[in-house]
Amino acid sequence: MKDSVFIYSKDFLTYQFSQHHPFNQLRVELTHDLLKKMGKLGESQIVAPRIATEEELALVHDAKYIHAVQRAGKGGLRDEEASNYGIGTEDTPIFKGMHEASALLVGGTLEAADQVMTGKANHALNLGGGLHHGFRGKASGFCIYNDSSVAIKYLQEKYHARVMYVDTDAHHGDGVQWTFYDDPSVCTLSLHETGRYLFPGTGNVTERGHGLGYGYSFNIPLDAFTEDESWLNAYRKSFREVVKFFKPDIIFSQNGADAHYYDPLTHLSSTMETYKEIPKLAHELAHEYCQGRWIAVGGGGYDIWRVVPRAWSLIWLEMLNETPSGQLPEEWLQAWKDKAPVPLPSTWEDQKPLYKPIPRKKEIEEKNAQTVKKALHPIMQSEESTGRRNVNG
Repeated sequence: MKDSVFIYSKDFLTYQFSQHHPFNQLRVELTHDLLKKMGKLGESQIVAPRIATEEELALVHDAKYIHAVQRAGKGGLRDEEASNYGIGTEDTPIFKGMHEASALLVGGTLEAADQVMTGKANHALNLGGGLHHGFRGKASGFCIYNDSSVAIKYLQEKYHARVMYVDTDAHHGDGVQWTFYDDPSVCTLSLHETGRYLFPGTGNVTERGHGLGYGYSFNIPLDAFTEDESWLNAYRKSFREVVKFFKPDIIFSQNGADAHYYDPLTHLSSTMETYKEIPKLAHELAHEYCQGRWIAVGGGGYDIWRVVPRAWSLIWLEMLNETPSGQLPEEWLQAWKDKAPVPLPSTWEDQKPLYKPIPRKKEIEEKNAQTVKKALHPIMQSEESTGRRNVNG
């Protein structure tokens, strides 16, 4: 068994809306190249993705929607019909071959699932995936097909797995949450910037699931300008409590890198310190609860030069039990500096101070702590009543 596999293809770059669209898969190539130039990613660790079949996509997506995406990518979908499916919009424009490009990202995550569940690897990373806003019959938020939802349904049907999905993207993992909202064999935990100011506007603490799935959906909406310490306190507390409550067979983490201060689309104030700790805890809890089974995917991240390559490299390096520090490889910096529109960071850590002190720091921290307490209240209440029964018994 390999300890970790890296799902990758240059064809991930074909998922491209336009030259100027904020969602740019060049970030996957930048991360791949950084790891190669560090000497931390060998050919034997790389596994090629496959294209998800229509049958696999239909585990989550409506057949009419899949056919509409296929037609759109061949120039055969009218504007009016396209808008009904959320494509041809400013967020999710139509591009040639969009079905094949999207199905490849899904197939990459399905390959990650097979690698881990058949025992070929403990951990699998597909940075091309993490498109968590896609719905059953509609594209949304740069996401055409929802690879995470399809892969979780695949894990359920093929391997009968109980899946814990942990989403640390700055945007709420709405597509995955709603797909499994009434399903008690999937537990979703999303830490994100409050939807008061940010797309998609959902992810309130009160969204806890429906029917049999009630109590299996957890949301931690964090205040704008949340910094590392408060973000990580919320993450550690919620992840530990929810995994202990749910006891999954596998941990599936979505790793959007857009909570960083530099990200142009969000309003959070985390630094590389947060991105060093996110995979560390996922790794630890996968070994504690799931015999090491851990699938990680990408997600958001719109500062593709200064933030995403470092943040995503840290996931792979954690899978290898490595903690980098100091300088980034000079070879990587030289290869990309003339293409980057901003100066590239030369170290793994951010330069301090990265930003001016946040005036509402204490207020934000207290509000976030209350949010975590409210989100975890049902679990804590259950533990308290169980404890009382045990004592009384």
